[in-house]
Amino acid sequence: MADYTALVEAGNALVELLRDNLTPEPIGNRELIALCSPHESENNQLTLYLYQVEEDTQGAQSGYYQVGQNVERLRPTRYNLRFLITAHSKAPAQLKEADQYRLVGAALQVLKDHPILDAQYLSGSLAEQNAQVHVVLEKTTQDQLLKIWNNTSTAYKLSFVVLLTGIEIDSRKERRFTRVTDVSIGTHQKREKEEKA
Repeated sequence: MADYTALVEAGNALVELLRDNLTPEPIGNRELIALCSPHESENNQLTLYLYQVEEDTQGAQSGYYQVGQNVERLRPTRYNLRFLITAHSKAPAQLKEADQYRLVGAALQVLKDHPILDAQYLSGSLAEQNAQVHVVLEKTTQDQLLKIWNNTSTAYKLSFVVLLTGIEIDSRKERRFTRVTDVSIGTHQKREKEEKA
């Protein structure tokens, strides 16, 4: 059963994938990769910020499915999650840009090598349902990135967008139904026709 915790579980899975593959090089400490806003990065070198959640209706089944003898539940809803991944260099000013390019390049390499999040990174309800979470590097224009980024007066930092698909959250809406126990088949009309003939 995919619970409402699926969003944070997906974000944590993405963080753990990057931590395992980007430390100790090019990032020295696992804790420097975190789920947080790029505007409040503190000491982080790579931030992952969930900025959009949308329902994925493509190929989705609707209606109810049976969960008990007399109980049906509304089918789970599938979601797409978009994360803004931003590099934050701690290098001196003259090396800052090159350091950010290096961090972004390494993150891109890891994400392209893992188009589906390995089961070892899934936890909670995503692990229980053996979810297949797909990782897609999304084409995003510079204008779109600037709109996502410019919530404050903070200067833009090198960023890219990752789309996670295959995230489901179960519904709690259920309905009860009664099974048919008696069936009566009438043959009255057939007899009348036979008698008239």
